[in-house]
Amino acid sequence: MVGSSRVGSKLGSWLAAAVLVAGFGAAAPARATTDVIQRSFENMPQGVVDSLLSPYTSGRTIYNNLTTIQDTTAVRVAYVVPGYLWNVMCNFGGGLIRSLTGVMELPTGLVLLFSDAEMEPLFDPVEDNEAVFVYDEYEDTYRVKLGVDYTTGG
Repeated sequence: MVGSSRVGSKLGSWLAAAVLVAGFGAAAPARATTDVIQRSFENMPQGVVDSLLSPYTSGRTIYNNLTTIQDTTAVRVAYVVPGYLWNVMCNFGGGLIRSLTGVMELPTGLVLLFSDAEMEPLFDPVEDNEAVFVYDEYEDTYRVKLGVDYTTGG
């Protein structure tokens, strides 16, 4: 009886090893990307900078609108102060939302790191709109986009 239990134990061990080898051999290689984590680490600090640059970004936007849009002089004069204040508030809030979406994308990016799934950006204006300073020469590593104008379409 003692000999038969050893044979069964060895057979069970070999069977378990064969199942593991077959399972690992059949598993497809994961094509995980770090895009979501990269976007998260870009958005967290750069959103704060966007908020700090909102007075400059808003002034630049107002100036560009006054020089390119063909409105009457009365509209141009009346638009400056309320338009500037509105733009400052929108750009400041947009920068804060950018930082918060960076915080929200971090745990999601960590989960997606172990799968081949992708996730669209939570806050599209960062991807689409113009910015005061853009340095994307090393876009695959870390893209710098500061002073995003959140009030104009991309």
